[in-house]
Amino acid sequence: MNLKFQYNKTSLQNLDKQLKIRQRAMPTLKNKESALRMEVKNARKKNEELGRKLDQAIRGEENNLRMWNEFDNSLVRISMVKLKYRKIAGVKIPEPDEIIFSVEDYDLFNNPKWFPDGIERLKELIRMTLEKELLEKKQVMLEYARKKTTQKVNLYEKVQIPAYESAIRRI
Repeated sequence: MNLKFQYNKTSLQNLDKQLKIRQRAMPTLKNKESALRMEVKNARKKNEELGRKLDQAIRGEENNLRMWNEFDNSLVRISMVKLKYRKIAGVKIPEPDEIIFSVEDYDLFNNPKWFPDGIERLKELIRMTLEKELLEKKQVMLEYARKKTTQKVNLYEKVQIPAYESAIRRI
């Protein structure tokens, strides 16, 4: 990195000030990077675990495939998804707070007895699918933030700080 500087006291003070700013920021950036790395790892683990649970739930319903053919999918709809945001190392991450379903009225006497249980199972599958999508989004956001933080740490550590130190030595 080519720094433009002059051989005078003011330039020296300015370079020294910029160097100190970057040196003071380094521990914070390194801590942020390691925290993000751990959160990415945890998010990946949770995502895989939820994916397995969702696959197991779907496989468990394959036995009841004939029953699900009778089921009217338009009975259950998502009316609202409320999200809460949590900050992880300075990154706002959406998390599901509440999922509100709207259930259409149906005739209990003309439909099979398992319809109420089917509605609850469908709600649970929808809830798990939404959570998985949000976890995937969280993982992508955290990975992006970790990548940017790592780039900044490397920029400071390997380019800017040595350039400022070299310029100060030359003056």
